Amino acid sequence: MGQAFPKKPPQPTNARAVARAAYTPTVKAYIPAIIEGLGMSMKHFFKNTKEIIRGELPDPITEGVLSDGIATVSYPEQKRPYPERFRGVHRLTQREDGSPRCVACLCCSTACPAQCIFIEAGEYPEGDPRRGYERFPVRFVIDELRCIFCGYCVEACPCDAIRMDSGAHAAPYDSREQFIYEKDILLNIPGRDGTFKTANPSHEPGDPTHPGLSREHTTH
Repeated sequence: MGQAFPKKPPQPTNARAVARAAYTPTVKAYIPAIIEGLGMSMKHFFKNTKEIIRGELPDPITEGVLSDGIATVSYPEQKRPYPERFRGVHRLTQREDGSPRCVACLCCSTACPAQCIFIEAGEYPEGDPRRGYERFPVRFVIDELRCIFCGYCVEACPCDAIRMDSGAHAAPYDSREQFIYEKDILLNIPGRDGTFKTANPSHEPGDPTHPGLSREHTTH
């Protein structure tokens, strides 16, 4: 019975034998390779040091890819400029009196796909003009490790109370508890402009200019 796949004859090759280099003690010690590597490192070291002293170092952000030299961002001394719409660490905006603008409506925690926001709502005391119209957060907690920085909480908030325009990312901590941001921490994180106010001020319930309902003004 013949073979289904007959064996092919060997094909000619163009390979040629190369003589092996002498395996001397110098080669065994890798001394030439070490000296060559150190020489290359020192060459770049002195070149980059000279550019740093003279101020000729290329910008690692705008020129690093297109020019020779160091193309590394030396964080935290150097930082890449974040775009305006960068979603950074959350912050709670404040009213003029320093209280949070949050009305504890739970829109942000409901919209959060990661379920990283916890809000404990409270009622204003009797006699306060805001009682019956809005609540306030007794606790406002964000787990920055669970957050996926999607920005849904910012979009869902009707009062512009929570924002992600701090321009900063979460700091590296060594324990999970440090990534749990309570209300007092969120209220003390400024925006890019250094303030704690909202960029979209609105008329509050109880203000004379508020277009909505109040105890004295029940029609538009």
